[in-house]
Amino acid sequence: MIKVVRFFYKSIAVTTILMFPVSGISDNLNVISTVDDLYSNIDPFSTQESVPISPAKNMMANKEHACHFNSVGSPLSLLEAVERSLCNNPKTRQTWASVKAQAAFVGENQAAYLPTLNATVSGAYGIDKTDVKGFSDNFSRDNETVDFSYNLDLTWVLFDFGLRSANLTNARQLLAAANATQDATLQAVFVETAKSYYDLLSAMGAFNASVESEKSARKSFMAADAMYKAGTGTLADKLQAQTKFAQATLDRVKAIGELKNAHGTLAITMGLDANTPLVVNNQRRELPNTAFVKSVDALIKNAKQNHPSLIAAQAQVRAAKAKVGSAKAEGLPSVSLSGRMSYNDQAGTQGDTVTDNSNIGLQVNIPLFEGLGRSYKIQSAKADVELKNADLASEEQKISLEVWTSYHSLQTETENLKATDNLSQSATQSYQVAHGRYKAGIGTIIELLNAQSTLADSKQQRIAALSNWRIARLKLASSLGKLGFWAL
Repeated sequence: MIKVVRFFYKSIAVTTILMFPVSGISDNLNVISTVDDLYSNIDPFSTQESVPISPAKNMMANKEHACHFNSVGSPLSLLEAVERSLCNNPKTRQTWASVKAQAAFVGENQAAYLPTLNATVSGAYGIDKTDVKGFSDNFSRDNETVDFSYNLDLTWVLFDFGLRSANLTNARQLLAAANATQDATLQAVFVETAKSYYDLLSAMGAFNASVESEKSARKSFMAADAMYKAGTGTLADKLQAQTKFAQATLDRVKAIGELKNAHGTLAITMGLDANTPLVVNNQRRELPNTAFVKSVDALIKNAKQNHPSLIAAQAQVRAAKAKVGSAKAEGLPSVSLSGRMSYNDQAGTQGDTVTDNSNIGLQVNIPLFEGLGRSYKIQSAKADVELKNADLASEEQKISLEVWTSYHSLQTETENLKATDNLSQSATQSYQVAHGRYKAGIGTIIELLNAQSTLADSKQQRIAALSNWRIARLKLASSLGKLGFWAL
């Protein structure tokens, strides 16, 4: 109640400012700026309390200093990368702005319950000059008038068959949907950033592996060349080793390009320029736990209860239903309290006339005929409810499929991780044996090159499998609607 009283006090103050003339363009601009700041900060219904203090909402570990960063860390941790993305990614800032707009829309509909008060002030100065000619005596008369008046009009809707209530319900549900959409967007950006981070680590690992492969290929080529020069090897062996060396060099150049692309993608995800220097941490040897993973049926059930996208779709359905009630109520009568105070002072040479009038009463507005447009508006609102229900069903299926695919992707990547580990160990031993046999003159260059190629491929597959497993784990947590920093 106190906030409402303050609201009226500030509104009257603004009206008073506008009643008096202001000299100079600069002074007018100052008044406009003052009025703009005044109305921008008024929140008598506390709707802005539902707006998060930052684009990251409540996901930040340090909520007191949320979204305040210094220079980029070197090395850049995954935690810092995610925090920067949650705060600076354009997608999170867009949904944050949407929440602000919907919160203001709620306040706008709450304000409809309050009366409106309008003041009009006018002043005029006039000269009426009369000259009568053509007679023996000319007649001339001047009449000066000063007219000043003001009106104060009050309108207060008392009863409207639930129109304002339906509009307010619609606005509140849209706010709930905007908040849930922000949660879903934050989780999507969370996964996107983690994926970009892991992709950069994979690109670094792939580059390092390509460098090692190039070194091994060069080593094999040098050995084949030495044996050819010594007369114990063939020219074909030398040329095959030289070709493999050239291919390894080409793979290293490609790896550099992929590393640069991954670098730029991560920087852009964090809201930075693509050319921002970044140094990332190497992956830890231990893998994060999967304690949150249960049976797929339990996960799907949990996701349908907690996923923010589903919560947003449910709020959209309730908002559409409230819109139907609003469309119906607009065609019903409304009762308003109206009042007016008016004052007029007209002074002239013939005298001074003052008129002072006050009145108050009830006004009943009854819509009788609107060209049948109301019927179509109600039909449109009902169709929108059907549309939102269909969207809700589609979202449920989408979430169910996401959980299902994420669950089995994690199972698959877990098996791939084990398989690539065994493959890497076997390939390493095979290469060592082949290299030793070739140096001893027992093995062939084909055997060595094949072992070398298998070792390079196994390293690449191991790096990709590790990254894919981490991403699959985060995607499963995101599909459940409860992704957070705990997942890191």
